[in-house]
Amino acid sequence: MPNIEELIQQGFSLHQAGKFDEAEKSYIQALSEDKDNAEIYNLLAVLKLQQQDVISAVHYAEQAVEKKPNPYFYETLLQTYVRAGLYKQIVTKEQDILQRFPDNFSLLFNLALAHKNLRQIKDAIKLYDKALKINPASYETWFNLSNLYSIEGDVKNAVFALKVCKKIKPKDSETDYFLSLALMRMKDYKHGLKLFESRFCRETAFLLQNKSYPNKVRRDNFWNGENIKNKTLFVYYEAGFGDVIMFARYLPLARQKCKKLILLCQKPLSPLFRENKLGIDEVIDKYIPESQIDFDVHIPLLSLPYALKLKGDKIFAYPEGYIKENKVLAKDYKTKYFNNDKLKIGIKWQGNTYYDQDRVIPAISFKPLMDIPNTQFYSFQTFEGAEDIKVLDNIINVGKDLRDFSQTAAALSNLDLVICNDTSLAHLAGAMGIPCWIVLPYDVNWRWHTDLSICDWYESVKLFRQHSLNNWSSVFEDVKAEMLGCLEQAS
Repeated sequence: MPNIEELIQQGFSLHQAGKFDEAEKSYIQALSEDKDNAEIYNLLAVLKLQQQDVISAVHYAEQAVEKKPNPYFYETLLQTYVRAGLYKQIVTKEQDILQRFPDNFSLLFNLALAHKNLRQIKDAIKLYDKALKINPASYETWFNLSNLYSIEGDVKNAVFALKVCKKIKPKDSETDYFLSLALMRMKDYKHGLKLFESRFCRETAFLLQNKSYPNKVRRDNFWNGENIKNKTLFVYYEAGFGDVIMFARYLPLARQKCKKLILLCQKPLSPLFRENKLGIDEVIDKYIPESQIDFDVHIPLLSLPYALKLKGDKIFAYPEGYIKENKVLAKDYKTKYFNNDKLKIGIKWQGNTYYDQDRVIPAISFKPLMDIPNTQFYSFQTFEGAEDIKVLDNIINVGKDLRDFSQTAAALSNLDLVICNDTSLAHLAGAMGIPCWIVLPYDVNWRWHTDLSICDWYESVKLFRQHSLNNWSSVFEDVKAEMLGCLEQAS
């Protein structure tokens, strides 16, 4: 009968050969002979991770560390915790790890990762810094650190970290994309827009249109901003509704370069763009057979400022209130909802949660604002999240009647103020020149820059930021104080 060492070696050979079930039998047999053998528990943990049995892997790894807390077994344990999403358990091991193995890169990295996922940003930064002292060439460490610096608003360090990433992986498009966002947040559009061409949605938009129009949407007829006075330009959407509204400001400039401009946009936006020409000759919102659509060159919408070679404040240039409401619709909405002498305030708390959960505001957060006298609040929440209106009292539900952005613009034009999360409604209000207060999460999107005392994109917009992660109550205290101050000045 084989001894313990032979059983372990037999199991290890089977394990390496990918014969996991047979390997497990050998390990278990060896364990029956020596129940305190930490190495066997660790091997079983590794095997179970490979079998995607994370719960069993955690159990075996914990046994291995309990029997013998060496760095290798700790590394396996933290890997199992990461795979299981047990970040709090990782943090409970922190003091022991730092005392025993202060110079182990892998352990420090996983400790930092746990704090990052628990949104304990400052603690994560400290641990990543420690890890980099041991392995300064770790791309993953620098990349994660850049994200944490960005959340904290330390954009200069975020840019520095990403530039190090770029040295480590010079051709990595993910690094280029996130570096572009950091640079643009610093208002360095000269370098940021070039790198922004690496963005994922640009490539997705190109591939989608290439599939629809393989003979017309090609890389060799991509528009780069040159004069095309005798040609037709096809501009197609990418990203969300808010991005399309924001970047639509560049369409009149693009139209000056071409003979005809065709815009493909999402269906809910098409009535708005048909009413607001913006230099657009033809708006389409559905597939048209290739034989029935005629254009010479093409470009995704978010590439326009780079193609147009806009610099400095020209990035933000646009005609005041470049989106107008449908006057007939606006009058109808006034009669139905807004025919009163109160301060009329529209609110929205949720956008598309597919993109970002952090920007979702609990609807209940608006409730303290509704105590202010002589105000009437209106919900512009549509579809997802609309059911949350039930937590608010004395609010009129306009959102249930809104099916496209032309209707939304018409309704918005009757308001005195919009208060909402970072969503398409904010961009629409800003593009219309309607006073709008955007309530931002702590992790601020690149487009709002670092100086939140102004909004470069829209003169009518004021920005409010969370004081700390997930803390909506304090920022709404700021909003309420601002409202009371404005009302006092007006009286």
